[in-house]
Amino acid sequence: MYIYNYRAFDLYQKPVISLAILGDEKADWKPESYNYSLGGCEVSLKFPVVKLLSYEEKWSELEESNNPFAIVIMAHLKTKATRGKPGEREKWKWILIRGLYNGGLDKNQIVRLLGIIDTMMKLPKKSQESLENKIKSFEEETKMPLLTSIELKGIETGKEIGTLEKAHDYVKLVLKTRLGDIPETIAKEVDTISVLPILDELLKLAIKVDCFEDFHQSLLKLSPKKFESNKSDKS
Repeated sequence: MYIYNYRAFDLYQKPVISLAILGDEKADWKPESYNYSLGGCEVSLKFPVVKLLSYEEKWSELEESNNPFAIVIMAHLKTKATRGKPGEREKWKWILIRGLYNGGLDKNQIVRLLGIIDTMMKLPKKSQESLENKIKSFEEETKMPLLTSIELKGIETGKEIGTLEKAHDYVKLVLKTRLGDIPETIAKEVDTISVLPILDELLKLAIKVDCFEDFHQSLLKLSPKKFESNKSDKS
């Protein structure tokens, strides 16, 4: 946190706000400062903290919010709460997806948020098929055909079938939601990747990493050559 703060200040020569968004399950862990002292010199950084776990008690506020990030937080909380409970996860996944339709969002926003929800809330094949049938029936009943058959197929495979630009956006949206503003170097490196399997891996990483440094290290390890060699081995 301190490193990103002083690097941003050094780069832009403007005051910097650091905000910590914690997605862990430790209710009593909430670091709010960083400091050290050496030889009479002291360095200290105090920063505001958002603990996603605390929103379990503010669920009604999330439901009423028009902020798309509220959906991401709800998906995060229900992913943790339904671990090992596929029936419960399917129920909540459907509730969240249905909320997208009724939230006044446009198609692009719905599809992007749907991709994030689907990546977080993985389901067994039968449960996923059941969910897709609910989506189709809902669209027919409400005459809201926002998702094409190709997009629904993307749900089944855990991917949104579309342009690379959308895949880039998914990765960056999750990173920004969980970790804050994305360093320009990382954003540029994500945008240069044109291999969908690598972007899939980066999306999974974005959901679980604790800091940008860890994400960047993993990003450097994931190269197109690695995936090409894997394909060659299988063939």
